[in-house]
Amino acid sequence: MELWDIYDKNKQLTGRTMVRNDWCLKDDEYHLTVLGIIRNKEGKYLITQRVMTKSWAAGWWEVSGGGVQAGETSREAVNREVFEETGLNVADQEPIVMLTYSRENPGEGDNYFVDYYLFEMDFSEADIKLQTEEAMGFKLASLDEIKEIAGQGIFLHYDSIKKIFEY
Repeated sequence: MELWDIYDKNKQLTGRTMVRNDWCLKDDEYHLTVLGIIRNKEGKYLITQRVMTKSWAAGWWEVSGGGVQAGETSREAVNREVFEETGLNVADQEPIVMLTYSRENPGEGDNYFVDYYLFEMDFSEADIKLQTEEAMGFKLASLDEIKEIAGQGIFLHYDSIKKIFEY
């Protein structure tokens, strides 16, 4: 059973935890997720396509990410998620930028913060080892290609993270 820490509206730990996806949060309580955006030296971004067995947004494109486990820092979580989902190691990479957005869903028990990181690193397609339970494919996409996919409505979180592509 995976546990997530519960944060207050100021993104401070409350000392309490919740079971992953047990949407029990009260108003002004949040969980934390992370996204890792990876850009290569040619300015292309690594995006992955969600497997068709996903119950939500199957087949959509996204960047690596997931929930921050109880006791884990945001940075530890992004390192783990990127490695698990792509095989790329960002642990020794200094992020170009880290931004945060929050989403409130009153009455749904699912308020959250998202820390999203931009990393630039050298890697080849041969370095990418997809987590087949999560992704059915990947692409090194230009920003224009990402915008086109987002315009089709099949790129997760694009409206919330598009600011990071300005860096």
